[in-house]
Amino acid sequence: MAEPVLTIEHLTKEYDGQTVLKDVSLQVHEGEVIVIVGPSGSGKSTLLRCINALEDIQGGEIRLRGQKITAGAKNLPQIRQKIGMVFQSYELFPHLTVMNNILLAPMKAQKRAKEEVQAEAMALLTRVGLADKADSLPRQLSGGQKQRVAIVRALCMHPEILLFDEVTAALDPEMVREVLEVILQLAENKRTMLIVTHEMPFARAVADRIILLDDGRIQDDTDPEEFFESPKTELAKRFLQSFEYTRTRKSDD
Repeated sequence: MAEPVLTIEHLTKEYDGQTVLKDVSLQVHEGEVIVIVGPSGSGKSTLLRCINALEDIQGGEIRLRGQKITAGAKNLPQIRQKIGMVFQSYELFPHLTVMNNILLAPMKAQKRAKEEVQAEAMALLTRVGLADKADSLPRQLSGGQKQRVAIVRALCMHPEILLFDEVTAALDPEMVREVLEVILQLAENKRTMLIVTHEMPFARAVADRIILLDDGRIQDDTDPEEFFESPKTELAKRFLQSFEYTRTRKSDD
C-alpha cells in the first residue's frame, strides 16, 4: 500500500493540565474521506488544529507525506501550504473582495502569477455557483456563500489534504445543503479529506470511514454502513441514540 498522506502516532494534547487528546493514532490515505464524529468537547476540532500546527502537542507525532509537522519549525509554512483548512467562521478578510481573498495566499505564499490564480479561482467559483460574486465583499454574501468561497480559497492552494471543521455549524438550515453539496463533489473527485461534522446523514453519504472520538480517544473506526446500521461498540450505539433523540426533538418543536 502507498505511503499515507497523513500519519498520526500516539498524539497527546493538553490544555492547562487537562489531557484532551489521548494517544490518538490514525492514518489517512490518498483519496480517502474520513468523517470524525462525537459529542461536543470530545476533541474533534482540537485534532484538526493539531494537524495544522495551530496547537502545540505534548506527545506523539504528526507527519504529512513523511514530513514531521512541528509548531515553530522552519519548514512549517511550506507544510501548511499543503493542508487546506476550512473553519466554521469562514475567516475571510472583510475588506477584500471574494477574488482578492482567494488570490492572496497563492500569490504571497506560493509566488504564483496573478493571471494563473485568477483563472483557476474563476473556474472554481463557477463550479460552486459563485462566478457572479467575484467582485463582492464578504458582507454582501450569505453564510453559505462565504463558506463556499472559503472552500475555493483552500482549493486554490492545491493542498494534499483538506480539513473541514464544522463548516455548516454557523449556517441557517437552508444554507447547509449548498455547502455540503460542494464537499460531496470533492469526495466524488477523490480529494483527501478529514471532516468534523454533526450532520449525520451527510457523514454517512460522504465518508469512506467514520471515526468516533470520545473523551479524547478514538473509540471506533469503521465504515459508515457498519457504524450506522450495526455499531459494534456501546459508545457508538449511545452516540447514535442521542443524536436520533436530538433530531426527533427538533422535528417536534
